[in-house]
Amino acid sequence: MDAIAKAWSRAVRAALPGPWRPWTVAREAVGALLVGALAALIEMVSHTCLWPVVGLGAAVLFLLRRALPSSVLLLAAGACGWFGGTLPLLVFAGWSAGARVKRVGVLAGSFAGAFLLTTAVSAVKEAGSTPIKLTIGLSLGGFLLIAVLPALWGRYRAQRRALLDALRERNEQLLRERAMVAHQARLRERHRIAQDMHDSLGHQLALISVHSGALEVDRTLSDRQREAVGVLRLAAVTAMRELREVVGVLHDESSAREPAPVGGPAGATVRTGGTKGIEKLVESSRAAGTTVSFGEDGERRPAAASVGQAAYRIVQEALTNAHKHAPGAPISVALRYEPDALVVEVANPRAPEPADVPAGGRVAAVSGGQGLTGLRERARLVGGMVHAGPTAEAGFRLAAVLPYQGAGGDPAAAPGAAGEEEAWVRDVLPEVGSGSGDRRRRSPAIGCAVGGVVVLLTVLGLLVWGVVAFIGAAGDATVPRGLYDSLQEGTPEAEVGGRLPIGNSLFTQDYEGSGPTPPAGSSCRYFVYGTTGGLGSEEEVARFCFKDGVLLEKQHYPARS
Repeated sequence: MDAIAKAWSRAVRAALPGPWRPWTVAREAVGALLVGALAALIEMVSHTCLWPVVGLGAAVLFLLRRALPSSVLLLAAGACGWFGGTLPLLVFAGWSAGARVKRVGVLAGSFAGAFLLTTAVSAVKEAGSTPIKLTIGLSLGGFLLIAVLPALWGRYRAQRRALLDALRERNEQLLRERAMVAHQARLRERHRIAQDMHDSLGHQLALISVHSGALEVDRTLSDRQREAVGVLRLAAVTAMRELREVVGVLHDESSAREPAPVGGPAGATVRTGGTKGIEKLVESSRAAGTTVSFGEDGERRPAAASVGQAAYRIVQEALTNAHKHAPGAPISVALRYEPDALVVEVANPRAPEPADVPAGGRVAAVSGGQGLTGLRERARLVGGMVHAGPTAEAGFRLAAVLPYQGAGGDPAAAPGAAGEEEAWVRDVLPEVGSGSGDRRRRSPAIGCAVGGVVVLLTVLGLLVWGVVAFIGAAGDATVPRGLYDSLQEGTPEAEVGGRLPIGNSLFTQDYEGSGPTPPAGSSCRYFVYGTTGGLGSEEEVARFCFKDGVLLEKQHYPARS
């Protein structure tokens, strides 16, 4: 029983898909009652004894049209060919099929099959009473008006709703992406600030520490002065430690590992130094009492601003590391101008052991672990590379190769990744409410409008054809008075048949067996008597009766007799 209940529940959910909100339930219930009642009423007026079945079937099919649009369309079309009461159901079935059948091939096949089905059923019902051409024309015109036009309107509404939903989702996605771009730009700016703080302030604090360390071992100072200098050195070391913590926080909060390109829009405020500023860095280190040698090899070549800035920062970081990790050791700085790249090299041997250690002991070097990583990023952004490592003499060497033109040119002239992404967002977002989006939004309306115009023109053509066909059929069923008077009794049947119209049962089927009693053993043909345009209340019937191959009798009498 549980399996049967579950199967029944699944079948109901498949036949009546949700969501079933209160408004949806009320709409479907009222619609089913109205369609069923209207179908039953039309069939009652048509004196059909099956009106309860037709009304109930129309109501059930109305409820099933959302889950089975193609099937309901076919059933409604077939029923409409026999029962006129199902015409309202065919309107709703066409609407649902146009709105819910997504594949164009399936939709076209469903409507083609529905038209063929309703035409076939109508032809069977009207066999012998209505010409087949007229049946096909009437079925086509009625089907286009009752089923195809609602389908076009329903498809337009469905496509418009789907397009607006897609545009709304796209707009929300682009807004989210723009917020992400702005967030990443802020993170990159934090990363750049941290890098600049590390490079600039760290270098200056290292020089302060070196100066104070040299003064601490100066024998010409008194103990009190040396103690004050020691306090100054400890303050510098503490400042470096706090700087390391601040830089670490800024780096930890940044999920973007790439800083903004040096010299780009984000780094415009830090463009100081360059290759010309390297000599000033060397002089500052010499003023602190450190032996620093500087040399240049090759012919100077013009380099991009970002390349000069990267070289300056690399030398600055290398000098800072040498002051921190190898105090007192001589440092060599070399610039080599190769044909295609600038080579920067900074090296120092192992630090000598101090002859006199201050009373407070030797302070350990402070390192934030971000210097070399930042240098590699700077070099990478301009298309270069950095190598750092110990030497065979237990010293340390840092070398960088920087192409003169940077990564395909001067990064200062090219927008950063954030700028490119923001420009992309600015270019795409306006389409949601601009002309481009409006054109896409109007495309379903244009297609459905064209389809509607085609349907209306087709129906108009069918109406013209129907009028012409009706006039022709009426002429085939009418015997003019002059022709009637010229036909004499006793004329051979073949001669009379050649002069009479071919006839049309659509206009004369109700006349058969009417009028005076025909001669015994004769066969009679019935026509409308008078002119083609004289059909109406004064309509008369012309009867020609034949026996033994001759016209035995002709009579004309009022159609009501």
